[in-house]
Formats: sequence, C-alpha cells, structure tokens
Amino acid sequence: MPARASIFLFCLVWITMAQLLAQEEKEKTTALKDLLSRIDLDELMKKDEPPLNFPETLDEFEYTFNEHGQLRHTHTGEPFVFNYKEDLHRWNQKRYEALGEIITKYVYERLENDCNLKKEILPVDATEDEPKSFIYMSEDALTNPEKIMVLIQGSGVVRAGQWARRLIINEDLNTNSRSPIPLIKTAEGYGVIVLNPNENSLEVEKVPDPANKPSPDASDEPAEKRERKEERENKKKKDFYEKYRNPQKEREMEHIPIRENSTPEEHTLYVWDHFISKSLAKNVLIVAHSYGGLSFVNLMIQREAEVKNHVRAVAMTDSVHNVWHQEANKSIRDWLREHCCNWVLSPEPLDTLVDPMLNDCPRVSAGTEKHELTSWKSFHSIFKFFSDALKDHEDESSSSPVTTRSSHRIKNEDL
Repeated sequence: MPARASIFLFCLVWITMAQLLAQEEKEKTTALKDLLSRIDLDELMKKDEPPLNFPETLDEFEYTFNEHGQLRHTHTGEPFVFNYKEDLHRWNQKRYEALGEIITKYVYERLENDCNLKKEILPVDATEDEPKSFIYMSEDALTNPEKIMVLIQGSGVVRAGQWARRLIINEDLNTNSRSPIPLIKTAEGYGVIVLNPNENSLEVEKVPDPANKPSPDASDEPAEKRERKEERENKKKKDFYEKYRNPQKEREMEHIPIRENSTPEEHTLYVWDHFISKSLAKNVLIVAHSYGGLSFVNLMIQREAEVKNHVRAVAMTDSVHNVWHQEANKSIRDWLREHCCNWVLSPEPLDTLVDPMLNDCPRVSAGTEKHELTSWKSFHSIFKFFSDALKDHEDESSSSPVTTRSSHRIKNEDL
C-alpha cells in the first residue's frame, strides 16, 4: 500500500506540474501573439520616412514630356524611377501618386489645347459650394448634324483623357493605349464627348467630431484612478512602440459624393440625359473600355429606346460587362449582337473572331494579351467598324429592315 500510495502521489505531482507548464506555455504563446498583433508592419515601413511633401508641378518634379511624348528627367533624360528611395515603398508610392495627379492635369491641358475640347461642369445646375465633376466636349458636340463619338474609359484612378496612367508615366503619352488623345485627333468630322466616370467625389480633410469623443464622466471609475490607469497604459504603449516606429501621421480624409455622378454608372446616365441625347447628330458612336462597357450596358437598360434610336455602333475594348448579371432583357441582347463589337485579349491576330464564353456580342481579338493595350491595338479597326455601321444605317433607309439586319449580321460574323 505505501508503494502504491507513493506511485499515486508521484503521478499526481507529475500531472500537476505538466498542467502548470502547459498553462505557462499557453500564457507565453498568448503574450507572443499579443506582441505580434501590436507590431504594425505599415508603421514599421514608416520608420525614418522623409516628409510626405511632394512637388505640385512637372517642373518642380524635374520631369517633362519630350517630343515623343515620353516622360523624362529634365537633367538626366532618364525615365521615371519608382524606387527613388530604397526600402521606403510607402513613400515611393505616395510620390508616384502625387506625380499621377500632375499627369492628370497635364492631360487635361492637352485635351483643351491640342484637341480643342472644352470643359463642361457637372451637375449642370451645380451651386458654387457643392462638389463638382466635368467632362470634355468639342465645340460641335451638340450641333454636329451627322455624328458624334463618345469615349467612356474604365475604372480606377484614370480620369478624362486617360486609358492607363501607369503607361503614360512609364512609356509615353502619344500612343492610343495610354490616352485617347490620338483617337480624338483622328476623329475628323466627328463631334467628340469625353466622359469622366471616375471623378465621383470631392476629397476633403476629415474634421474630428467632438460628439465621438468619450465624456470624462462616461466611466464609473473615479477620475484619479482612471487617469493613473490611462497613464500606465500609455507608458506601456510608448515603451513598446518606441523602438519600432517613428511614423508620420497622415491626414484623415473623407469623400463627399458628387450629386448624380457618384458612380461611373450614374455619371454615364447623367451625361446621356443632359448632353448626348440632346445632340443634333443623327449618329452616336461609342468607344467603351473595360468598365466603360458595363456602364454602357447599364445605360441601355435604363434608356433602351433612346439608345436604340441614337446609337449606331458600340466599340468595346476588353469590356467587363455581363448582360446576364446586369439583367439585360432579350431585346437589348439582340441589339448588342447587331450593333456592338468587343475587342478582347487574345494571342490571335487582330480582328480574328474569338469564341465567346457568353453570346452577348461579337468578340474579336485585339491582337494583344495586355488589357491596357486593347484600345490602341484596335484603333484602326474601330474606325472601320464605325464606318461600316454608318454605311449600314444609310443602306437601311433605302432597303427593307430584314435585308439590312441580315447584311449587318454577316459583317459582324466576317470580323
């Protein structure tokens, strides 16, 4: 019995010690997780970061566009360098974004000076104090009796006059893959309207709301005890973070939506109602890149009869629309098959018919596998597509509708 008791006692002590060790290990693991959760990697990247103050003009950035439309350093002639400061990715990104805003303003100047487009403020009845957007139009956009071309770009940071900001900075501005400016210059005889679907809100610095601050009397704890507790917690945080970070505090921003233009779809609908539908042109032709195709399909769902009456052809470039998800009815799907063509990513030669996953409209190769190059590669094919569509419409007035639709369908199949 004594031996059994000793063994039992030994096992009991061993189990108790194992439990204590396990508890201690668990506490260490919890403490380690808490430590790791407190280390903010973004904050680590901010350590020793230069001020987030950047130039406001190309000259101050010491960059300029050369005669080939390429962005080059004014002293070295070198292309733009993203990693201006090594191991400071956040700072380099902020610098890149600041340059991007300057590029946007430069493109606006090119639209006005080189393409003779004028800015139209949105909403048309905007008050002086409310957030505003704008589009660009040629002088004859509303008065051209024959034809107007409407450009709708994709989503993201790009603004009016841009297909891809990254390519403008890293390659050149004078190629249609970066900007529709060459397309606009080539559009002889067309009135032109350039939409600005991503200018949806005004960014302003957020003002702290005093109502959200905790009241000194909100806690049941005595004020003196609460102050001592906060002091201890603050000291712990300070000691913990001191060796890890030396961050710059960024301004907290908020976005005030622009009335009736707060999304790309809203913007497209608004421009249609207040400008495109009021144009005297008998023929409206639309170029829609990427998300612009989705915005157009949404427009057609909202204004089906008007679109069918005015629009002769829609050239999409790698559009992301989906007529089934967007719940387009059968008559819209039939119209798209007759009047739309989508130049999509493909290794096949330009204009080669591509088997569609969805039978919504003819899809042909853009001759590239890069999304941002589709508009440039299909540049000349788009104008031929528009020319054929206008000719079909002229033929329609002198022949039966059945014959014309059949003829147009054959042309799409030939693409």
